[in-house]
Order: sequence, then C-alpha cells, then structure tokens
Amino acid sequence: MPGRLLVLSNGHGEDLIALRVIQALKQRVPALAISVLPMVGEGSAYAGAEAAGLLQRIGPRQVLPSGGFSNQSLRGLLSDLGAGVLALSWGQWRLVRRWGRSGDPVLAVGDLLPLLLAWAGGGPYGFLGTPKSDYTWASGPGSAGLAALYHRLKGSEWDPWEWALMARRRCRLVAMRDRLTARGLRRHGVPALAPGNPMMDGLLKGPPPVSLRSYRRVLLLGGSRMPEALGNLRGLLKSVAMGRSPEPLVLLAATGSRPSPEDWSPLLADLGYEPAQVPSDCEAASAWSRGNRLLLLGPGCFAQWAAWAELALAAAGTATEQTVGLGIPALSLPGPGPQFKRGFAERQSRLLGGAVRVCSTPLDLAERMELLLKEPQLRAQLGAIGAQRMGPAGGSEALAALIERRLLKA
Repeated sequence: MPGRLLVLSNGHGEDLIALRVIQALKQRVPALAISVLPMVGEGSAYAGAEAAGLLQRIGPRQVLPSGGFSNQSLRGLLSDLGAGVLALSWGQWRLVRRWGRSGDPVLAVGDLLPLLLAWAGGGPYGFLGTPKSDYTWASGPGSAGLAALYHRLKGSEWDPWEWALMARRRCRLVAMRDRLTARGLRRHGVPALAPGNPMMDGLLKGPPPVSLRSYRRVLLLGGSRMPEALGNLRGLLKSVAMGRSPEPLVLLAATGSRPSPEDWSPLLADLGYEPAQVPSDCEAASAWSRGNRLLLLGPGCFAQWAAWAELALAAAGTATEQTVGLGIPALSLPGPGPQFKRGFAERQSRLLGGAVRVCSTPLDLAERMELLLKEPQLRAQLGAIGAQRMGPAGGSEALAALIERRLLKA
C-alpha cells in the first residue's frame, strides 16, 4: 500500500457507480494507481477523471450493437456475435489474467460477468453488486411471474453460481445496493454488506432558478445508448404533446455526452420545436419551444437539474433510479429496446416500489403526467417510497473505506 487496483464495470450505469467510488477512494489513498476496464462501450463516463489523472482506461473496448444487452434477445446476441464480442471478451479475459498474476486486487462492479472475470484473474477481488435487488420479487407493484417464484424459492435474486463466486476466500468484499438483498445473500453463506448506495452521491439539491419557477418542471430522461435514446425521447415528447393543460411547462433534458446537441436538432425540428432563448440564469446548451412548452438541453447537467423537477418522464436506467431516490416520482414509457423494453421497465417499477409508473401508451403517460402535476400529496407519497428504496447519499465514502481496509491492506 499504496499499490495498484483494477476496476471492472459492465455498463454505463456501472461506470458511473464505479467512478463515484474511485473518486472517494483517491481521496483516502491519493497515491493508489487505478486502472479501469469498461467491459461495455468506450467507458465515456471515465473520460473526465482520466484527463484529471485519477485513473487510466486500459484494455480492449468496443461499442456493441446491443448496447451490452445481448442477454435480452436472440437478435441482440447474434448482432454482438457478428460484431466480434467473443474476440472482445477473450482480450478482456487475457488482460485480467495477466493482472491477476501480479497479485494486485480487482474490484468488479456490476453483475455476473465482471464477477466471473475478477474470479478468473486468480488474485484477490471484491464485488459491488449493482443491478440486482430482492425488492424486484419481494414486493410490487405488479407481479414478476415465474421469475418471482424462482427467486422466492432461492431466497435471493442472485443465483447459486454467483453465490459460489462471492463466497470464495479470494473474494475479500461483497457489497449490495440495499440491506434486503445483502440479508438474502448472508442466508446462503455470502458475507454481504450494504454500506450505502453510491448512486445517490454527487447529486446537488437546491431550488430551481428564478426564471423557471413559473413553469411546471419535468425532467426528461431518454437514456444514453444510441440510437435507442432518440427513439425513447421521441416517444416521450409525443406523449407530452398530447397533454391539455394550459400551464407553462419546462422540459429539463439533462443528458450525458449522448445524445449530442447535433443528435437533438433534427428530432426537435421534426416535432415542431423551434430554437428559443436560453434563460440567463440557467446553464443550458440550448433552448427550444413549442406552444406553452420550453425544452432546455443540458449535457452534463443531470446532477444539478434533477432536484429542480417535480416529476420525471423516463426511459432510462441509472438516471431514473437516482431521480426517484431524490424523492421525485417518474413515469416511464417502454420502447422497442434493446434496453428499455417493457420487461426492464416493469422490473424497475417493482424495484422502486411503484415510484416509477409504467405507462402503456403515450396518451396514458400524458394523462398520468397531468394528474401527478395536480396532486402534490401523491407526488410526495410516491417520492418517499423511492427515496426509501434508494437510500441516502454517502455510500461511496463507506465503500471506499471498506475497499481500503479489505482489498488494499489485506
């Protein structure tokens, strides 16, 4: 100590979670050399930290046609196979094996694939299990069907082969996103902890700027995987157009690096939006208007804008969970995928206790949006459920302390 640490993450949301933990860990151990291997995509979430010298991206990386969701459909799997996913996985496996021979630790963030790769490296490893929660089968709304029965019989959403990898002696740390899930794993001999959810770290809380206080404020989340994100956004914006309320509405389109402003322009023009003046007290890249609706486009503004919203319209993963964790309810509209399909949306709704409501049609979403904007008590009730499911901020610091103690000093 200090030495080296390799971090594996398998998705955009997992990249963001890993980044929060890395930032907290570097505060505790500034001299630690951290390498990251984004297993899905280019790992763009790490770009700023890499430029600042906090970490280094290594290994083979490739944007896959399925966006990392080849397990959701045969078509996605075949597309990924055609794009060379086997060669990509082989290159990543070889890198982790070389790393393992050095004896330096590996931290896996995500689900089975990074966990399996960390184990295959042969050295000490830790695991942050981010996507699975026992809330998805232990409570509603709706029913998880046969999946719920399967998980209930096991007593955990994680599977026996995953328990085996987590229970290995070389696995020095297992952390879950919530206490319910950690308790289920402990019943199967996995010493799982739930020190906090790093997804809630880094979000700013504050009132909206003065220029937006006369508007009803709705956060627009279409996801980050292209071209799916543009299709999701088109569906959400068509839903908004079906609303009948005369109240002025501002749509806060907080995005990452994708979709880019260049991707947005033809979409908005096609839907009848025109360029508008950006309010002087709001840091937006551009503004668009149509009737009584103002749309603000803000790449990189999610951490600040999320807390301004009264409601979210969502077709995204991690960003939706973070918004609901702030106590802001959401409505979702499933699309054709590959990620945000109905099954994904319904699972997300169960995970968050109904704080995200899945809508069946654009008109259904428009009607529920206007109902929720008229009912502050209902919004508060749903928001409280979401905040309880996601937990408070501070998870990154707690996880960094555990990593330092169990992985770096072991």
